[in-house]
Amino acid sequence: MDAYVSFVRAWPLTSAALQFAVLGTLGEAAAAWLRERRFFAPFPARAALLKALGWSALAVCIKYAFAGFTAFVAGLSAKGLLPAQLGPFAFAFAVSLSMNLQFGPFLVIAHRLIDNGIDGRRNWAGLDRALLSLLWFWVPAHTVTFMLPEDLRIGLAAIWSLALGIILGFYGARSAGRTA
Repeated sequence: MDAYVSFVRAWPLTSAALQFAVLGTLGEAAAAWLRERRFFAPFPARAALLKALGWSALAVCIKYAFAGFTAFVAGLSAKGLLPAQLGPFAFAFAVSLSMNLQFGPFLVIAHRLIDNGIDGRRNWAGLDRALLSLLWFWVPAHTVTFMLPEDLRIGLAAIWSLALGIILGFYGARSAGRTA
């Protein structure tokens, strides 16, 4: 764990990019595997590389958002615009809620634009569900994330991306089973 924390501290943007490149892309693959109920290459190698690069770019934005929204909530609290003594859970929830309501829609749309560019088509189907995931998945997930020490937050966020891919894969498989 010490080596991981040292790496994250020494290379904050690179480590964020690498973690999301691997786990975010794996989450997309896992969703496809579960949806199709088989293990296969869900996208060509070029698309996988581009998806990893897309996740890397998103990770840099996420890293900055984590720092910015943590400072934002602390600043609101210091100015008396939030209760002055937020406990750890309330502070984490406030950061998660503010980040996911303000930055989250941008990230969802940016992710879709990246995917559309990689796939060479315009696909806006399910964007409403992706935006709703900010409330049912990301606010609770990031509340847990912001209760951790700063050095562990991006790693957990990348793991949450994998977890959401698995959840969506199960949901997709279940939906496909109902229509078949």
